Amino acid sequence: MKKFTTTILLSIYLLSATEAHQFLKLPVIFYHFAEHKTTNRTISFIDFLAIHYLHGTPRDKDNDRDMQLPFKTCVNINNTLPAAPVPHLVQLPPIKELAVKTKRVNPKNLFILSSHSTDIWQPPKFS
Repeated sequence: MKKFTTTILLSIYLLSATEAHQFLKLPVIFYHFAEHKTTNRTISFIDFLAIHYLHGTPRDKDNDRDMQLPFKTCVNINNTLPAAPVPHLVQLPPIKELAVKTKRVNPKNLFILSSHSTDIWQPPKFS
């Protein structure tokens, strides 16, 4: 039962949120190929696909039928997403200023110089 439910939910998601719903139009390819076959007996299925998918979208007499083929048009699925509501302006009461006591730090007390730290910067002494 879990597998069936998972399959159904995944199918609903893929068909509604992606372009996978175009696969449901696959039978239209075969019906449209049969229509082309009645007018041109020598056309192969590969030639039919090349005409409709590899050479752009030529404007011919059956252009409306051509646009019903899968992956010829795309649906903008972003418009189906609900928009988040804009919140109303909230008035907050004024905040009382807090008296903050700060302790001053004297920069002279931060650095304690050692008498040995200056020895590093002396040139070497040769005896």
